[in-house]
Amino acid sequence: MRKRAMLCPRCRRLIGSDETSCSWCGTKKTAIWWRIFNMTGGALAGDWLVRGIIITNVSFYILSLLFSSRAGLSLNPLSLLSPDRTSLLILGATGTIPIDVYGRGWTLLSANYLHGGIFHIIFNMMALRQIAPGVVQEFGAGRMFVIYTLGGICGYWVSFVAGIPFTIGASAAICGLIGALLYFGYSRGGSYGSIVFREVIGWIISLALFGLLMPGINNWGHGGGVAGGVILGMLLGYEERRPEKRWHHLLAVICALTTFAVLGWVLFGAVMLFFRY
Repeated sequence: MRKRAMLCPRCRRLIGSDETSCSWCGTKKTAIWWRIFNMTGGALAGDWLVRGIIITNVSFYILSLLFSSRAGLSLNPLSLLSPDRTSLLILGATGTIPIDVYGRGWTLLSANYLHGGIFHIIFNMMALRQIAPGVVQEFGAGRMFVIYTLGGICGYWVSFVAGIPFTIGASAAICGLIGALLYFGYSRGGSYGSIVFREVIGWIISLALFGLLMPGINNWGHGGGVAGGVILGMLLGYEERRPEKRWHHLLAVICALTTFAVLGWVLFGAVMLFFRY
């Protein structure tokens, strides 16, 4: 039977799965580090944050369907799974039309919580559920949310500069997380860093091929998100070299409050318009 390598949750170095203690730091598998790791599946304290992001995305997807049905969708049952552009525009889609025509610069943030169909949101939330825990583990929950928020804004800003007229989806923010892991793997080096770097490169290649083959994919948003994630990962640092400080947590709180304010404003305006008509 082939032996598998695993990551020590204390020093984050690779050891054999059959070892009774870490050969690097000496932590025994009976220590509290391993118990916490096993109980949480390695996600630790950031799992609630990932779930919160997913719940917010799903909630706004449902709202977009409700507003679309009120506006009058076709009788085709499948159309109920795809909100119309009017509802998406009201709820904060971004691009040159919302920003240049309507002056809605804040849509660079709100568009990260909107989706154009059931498969769109399922694919993005599955990707988020797979990638975000790794970013939480290496950067901490606070920095993960900062990278998710600012990486998404960066991706859609690049998309806006490139002239994309109308766009939505959490993929720009998710690509920000991918960019941060790309930087981590390259910066850390060693066996573990190389494994992370190669895996992330595989994600990026798959994402690029998918974007070239499938119509309607915002490749500018994806590329901008990855670039933003790399820069943010470099500026914020990761746990192994720079543990989370108070200013990291403060920045995460600012991102959270800004997100709540923007989405709350969007929701208030949408509800007022909904009942008016």
